[in-house]
Amino acid sequence: MKIASWNINSVRFRLPIVERFLREMEPDILCLQETKAQDSEFPAQFFRDLGFEHVVLHGQRMHHGVAIVSRVPIVEDDRLDWQANKEARHVGVRLPNGVRLENVYVPAGGDIPDREVNPKFGQKLDFVDRMIAWSDKLDVPTLLVGDFNIAPLECDVWSHKQLLDVVSHTPIEVEALNRLQGSNSWVDLGRHFQPPPEPVFTWWSYRAKDWAASNRGRRLDHQWATAEVAGAAKAHRVFKDCRDWLKPSDHVPLMTEFDF
Repeated sequence: MKIASWNINSVRFRLPIVERFLREMEPDILCLQETKAQDSEFPAQFFRDLGFEHVVLHGQRMHHGVAIVSRVPIVEDDRLDWQANKEARHVGVRLPNGVRLENVYVPAGGDIPDREVNPKFGQKLDFVDRMIAWSDKLDVPTLLVGDFNIAPLECDVWSHKQLLDVVSHTPIEVEALNRLQGSNSWVDLGRHFQPPPEPVFTWWSYRAKDWAASNRGRRLDHQWATAEVAGAAKAHRVFKDCRDWLKPSDHVPLMTEFDF
């Protein structure tokens, strides 16, 4: 089974590259973040026509939004409000083998890494704390995927020194993400298959005139698995070339293949 994750940055605007990815890479399940569509506007029939008959949504008009589309049966599980304001940032399902699949879109956190000056940064840290409380009690095999909006390692950003004070790579965010990973048996599949110090990025800003030449990326997107699920992981890939496709998202998809 191949499970992919992609912050698509408006699903309706990027249907051509979504279709290309699904046809060329053939995932069994695709988890999307930042769909920017309420459930009634989500192009569910588009995915069903491509063989993804099972669609589970948690949408919101114009902002945020997550979705899981699948070729295999999935059972809707939960929509957790880790943001504590009813933003559509999480949806979870159960797979036929009992594995839980959680799709999350962590808030970006604004521009200033100070919760007193920038409430959005505090909301981001509180979001991760609520995830930690959930993770600490988790007792079933689980795959957690999505846009975490945190690049934890020095080799997860183009310049560790220059980004230490930039939201997404600050020490306080990294410490929070490390606590989340330590709250259960989470294995960072991206770094399991591509160990440090090899640089790995999943996001490049639209502001760069030539994103590939400057390569000022960050690894903001992740797939984490509890020990049982990690043991079934056979391969992992980041599809960097998708950043060059027509009307691309600023994020690229990643996918793990499992032996189950």
